[in-house]
Parts: sequence; C-alpha cells; structure tokens
Amino acid sequence: MKEKLLQFLKTQPVTLIAFAAALLTALIVPPDRGYADYCNYTVLIELFALMAAVGGLRGAGLFETATQFLLKKAGSVRRLGLIFVLMCFISAMFVTNDVALLTFVPLTLLVWENVNDEETRIFTIVLETAAANLGSMLTPIGNPQNLYLYEHFHLTALDFLRITLPTGLLGLACIVGLSFRLPKTPCTAPEREVPPISRVQAAGFGVLFVLCLLTVLHILPDLVLLALAVVIPLIFNWRILTKVDYALLVTFVCFFVFVGNIGRIEAVRDFFSSILVGRELLVGALLSQVISNVPAAMMLSGFTGNGGALLLGVDIGGFGTLIGSLASLISFQIYRRVHDAQTGRFIAVFSAVNFGLLILLLIAAHLIPTT
Repeated sequence: MKEKLLQFLKTQPVTLIAFAAALLTALIVPPDRGYADYCNYTVLIELFALMAAVGGLRGAGLFETATQFLLKKAGSVRRLGLIFVLMCFISAMFVTNDVALLTFVPLTLLVWENVNDEETRIFTIVLETAAANLGSMLTPIGNPQNLYLYEHFHLTALDFLRITLPTGLLGLACIVGLSFRLPKTPCTAPEREVPPISRVQAAGFGVLFVLCLLTVLHILPDLVLLALAVVIPLIFNWRILTKVDYALLVTFVCFFVFVGNIGRIEAVRDFFSSILVGRELLVGALLSQVISNVPAAMMLSGFTGNGGALLLGVDIGGFGTLIGSLASLISFQIYRRVHDAQTGRFIAVFSAVNFGLLILLLIAAHLIPTT
C-alpha cells in the first residue's frame, strides 16, 4: 500500500499540487453551498468521454495499423522523421497531444534502433513533441486547457480557429523546416506483426468520439454524452473504463475549487485582475512556464474577459520549459527510460527548439487580434 502511494505521488505530482492548493484555500474560504458552482461539469463529462473514446480506438489497434502503413512508405531518415512529425501534429488535433506522444514516441524509439544515430533520435522526438503541442492548439479537444477555455468563455468553433490557426500554422512551418536538418540516410521501418483491427470495437468507440464532437459543438446535451460514455464501453470493451485517467479529472476538480476560492478572496482577486487585464497573452505564457499551461489556464480564466488572448497565451506557454506542457514531460519520461538515454543532451536540444518557438510565436501572436 505504501509503495502504491509513493508511486502515485511520483507519477501524479500535478494532482498532488492541485489537491494541496484546493485544501489550502479551503482553510481560508470554508466549504459552503458556493462550492457547488465552482465545477464546470460539462468540461469534466467531455474529458471523461473523450478519454474513453480515444482509449477504445487505440485498444482496437487503429493507430498502430495506420502507423505501420505509413512507416513502410518512408525510405530515409529525413522522410521518416517528417512522417512522425506530421502524424503527431494531425493526431493531436483529435486525440490530444498526450495520446499522440504516447503513441508515436515509443514507435520512434523502436524505429531508431535500426538507424543507430542518437543525435537524430533526440532531434526527432523533440520535433514530435513540439508538433503535438502545435496540433493540439488548433481544436477545442486537442488538450485539456483548450476544452476548458472553450467552454468557459463560450467560444464557437470558428472563434477558436480564428484565434489559434495562424499561430499554429506558423509553428508547423517552423517544425517542418527544422525537420529538413535530418539526414537523407536510407532506412527501413522494423518488421512488426500488427494484430488486425477490431472493427466492432473501432466502430463503437468511433461513434462515441463523434458524440464527443457533437457535445463540444453544443449539439448533444452533456448528460446524454455521459450516459453513452458509460454504456458504449460496457458494450464493446468494459476494461476501457479502468484505463481512463481519473487522476486528471480529480486534478480538474481540485483546480476548480482552488480557482473558485481565490476568486472569493478580495486581495488575491484584485492582484490578479491588476496584472492580467491587457496582458493575458504574456502572463498566460509566462505562468505556464512554471506551473504548466493547464493550471495556468484555470487559474487566470476567472480574472479576465479576454478569452482569446488567454487561450493563445497558455497554448504558446506549452513551449519553453519542460513543464510548460505536461505532454512534453511525457516525451521526456519515455525517452529517459532508454538504457543509453542522453538526458542532458535531450534537455539542451528541447530547450533550444522550444524557447525559440516560444519567442517566435509570442511575437507573432502579439500582432494577431484576438478580440
């Protein structure tokens, strides 16, 4: 029991911090009926359903089959790296940046056993990570902070694209350009026996994914989605319900409590309002560097009405430090488990690419109106 607790604390530091923050503010603002209004239940339902849908599609073998097909079309290290980068970018728009990296970074490590070049392996993983964070910027379901801010500020899909698309495409152009630094060395993808796609499971969870999109677009009621997000896994693969990241849902609840409480502390509310209004882009990006962009989005959202600038700020804030985006930490954790991992080199390359993107995208976003 003690070992499980220590493992949880080690693997879920953000959840622990969120819980501590909620508990601390609860000592200042004792629990009352107002707490019930803190949570955005629609966001929690959409996150739960989205994680179940993506988990079901992944378990059906859909991603692995598509990946193996594309890898066979490679031929050179440069083309292979570009394929991985584009797959991370595109998939992150629909299955979140976390899932994109959990899928493609391990495959990159496997493929690069045939390449035997540590420099290009590190560089490719860094570019994949940046591409996943860029792709996730472009849709409300790309990452948790997007989904939260989309609902919190009642944005439309067109509003969202108008805000994020120019900066996201600029970032993609930079990443594609950097991928041409990879050598043209010939290579072949490893031969792996890929199990056949479970078509029934893929169809069932594909329907659930479409229902998630309909709820995000405010066509389907969230309570209907919640019911179907439980029923569909029970029909097609009940184990998917055990693989949902419930720690992320608990983290959101804790941050809802934290943000709700500090909004009721007048001195804190006045302080954040004074530093944030008119500086949402910069403050969102800078705060993300030290506490990550999900909590930064939730913490700052109650102190401004300029949701567009804040959305762009925290998404861009995913670049820079390793903790700017939790998805970046996933890539680092996967890489550092390799027996010959050069973590110092990885951090150096990651920092060079990501701080370059952070500065460039902040400058570009400053020139784009978001209101």
